[in-house]
Amino acid sequence: MTPILDAQGVGRRFGAVVAASDINIRVEPGERVSLIGSNGAGKTTFVNMITGYVKPDTGRIVLDGTDIAALHPRAISQLGVARSFQIPQLYGDLTALDNMLVANACHDRRLSFWQRARRPAAIDRARGLLDRFGLLEHQQRRVAELPGGVRKLLDIAMALTGQPKLLLLDEPTSGVSAEEKFPMMDTIMGVLGQERGTTVVFVEHDMDIVERHASRVIAFYSGRVIADDVPAAALRADDVRRYVTGELLREEVADAQG
Repeated sequence: MTPILDAQGVGRRFGAVVAASDINIRVEPGERVSLIGSNGAGKTTFVNMITGYVKPDTGRIVLDGTDIAALHPRAISQLGVARSFQIPQLYGDLTALDNMLVANACHDRRLSFWQRARRPAAIDRARGLLDRFGLLEHQQRRVAELPGGVRKLLDIAMALTGQPKLLLLDEPTSGVSAEEKFPMMDTIMGVLGQERGTTVVFVEHDMDIVERHASRVIAFYSGRVIADDVPAAALRADDVRRYVTGELLREEVADAQG
């Protein structure tokens, strides 16, 4: 089977800082992969290289058989990659429905400049996605008036208007209260489970969310991959417990103090 994503020897430096070093990651169609690591570990840099916002210095990034490392973000999007952002990228003065229609127009290559974004078929599709995310009641509200968790869900719904092969979620639960994050992530993954053919890679800091929703965990530290396994095994790895969750360091400190 052809992998949906195949990163081979990918590297990237920002001056003296090594943001990615010899990254080799293969993602199969339908996987639910979580990227974990402390801030600055290289997770978002890797996502930015997949989407074309950052170009790798070395290596190849292959999407469903096509090398995308040198392509513009727009071209990569048209090949089937979509993403949501840690801070949702929305039009605050537009309604939730109009945000969906703008996203649909951006993804729909059949639209010409002169065709209307508010076509009946587009409105039906947008309302259908809003309904599946539990957002239909907000369709006519200005986005600037919506709570943070609702804006997060809307950002992801917008990403799905293009029916992507690969969906990248950058910290989907950040800024959301502890009470909201589990129901919100359950909603997201429930909807994505119905989107057959969509592979999901999500950056996440909450290990409970990771264990609950990832079929595989890839841990980053200092621009390198330090673990790549099913959640139970990856989260038990010594390097992950030392550099990501901090459990091993806390145990060592406790032993030293004892």
